Amino acid sequence: MKTFTRELNCAGRIIKLDRPRIMGILNVTPDSFSDGGEWLGESRAIKHAQAMQHAGADVIDVGGESTRPGAQAVPLQQELDRVIPVIESIASELAVPVSIDTSKPEVMREAAAAGAGLINDVYALRQPGALKVAAELAVPVCLMHMQGEPREMQQNPVYEDVIAEVLDFLLTRAKQCELGGIPATNILLDPGFGFGKTFQQNLDLFHNLPRFVMSGYPVLVGVSRKAMIGKLTGKQVRERTAGSITAAALAVQLGAAFVRVHDVAETRDALKVLAALNSG
Repeated sequence: MKTFTRELNCAGRIIKLDRPRIMGILNVTPDSFSDGGEWLGESRAIKHAQAMQHAGADVIDVGGESTRPGAQAVPLQQELDRVIPVIESIASELAVPVSIDTSKPEVMREAAAAGAGLINDVYALRQPGALKVAAELAVPVCLMHMQGEPREMQQNPVYEDVIAEVLDFLLTRAKQCELGGIPATNILLDPGFGFGKTFQQNLDLFHNLPRFVMSGYPVLVGVSRKAMIGKLTGKQVRERTAGSITAAALAVQLGAAFVRVHDVAETRDALKVLAALNSG
């Protein structure tokens, strides 16, 4: 197995990959599927970021445009107005790196200027100009697989071989990013659970996470509170904490380098227990 990096330099803030890392979700949107509207307003967003850092988050992922199934696109200026003041405050007040969850190159550039040190893009830098801007910014990028667009991606996702197709897409995008000036050491891969996949396809992807890990790129898994957890547990969105933590721990057991979660403290406890039991 190739190993491309053991640490990420996020605009001067280092994330060592000597253990699994937690990405805390901070949605400053009114319509995200789990916490829409909860962290609107700069002061509320900053307090939540501080709480997640205290609880053990290794990076805070700020998003200003919902990508839930059926979500509508957000105008550029509105997204900038939502995320830039929050990123500036987090970058100046917190020690952990800040990630920007966006597909717009203009937002990537402004977010980096405000202090963001990682780009998390559900379109895998496929939007016009995104790859070029990301290369110029020289920060790590997370490339995610998504079939279709958020507005219609869950209507009828079809694959001949979901594992092979998602992995091939991600490796192809990684290679294109490398050719475009982004070093392999700055690339993470995300299979994109819930983004154009059926329940069974999500399960198949999860079972086969080691195949993605074998690529050598660090793998990020985001299943926190998602529909697949609801399907497995029968619970509504706000009642999916236990199921989400279980999935995060299993993802780490299967080799994930990052888990992207809403419930940071609970996930940190689970990963501490997992590490201790595995060490024995």
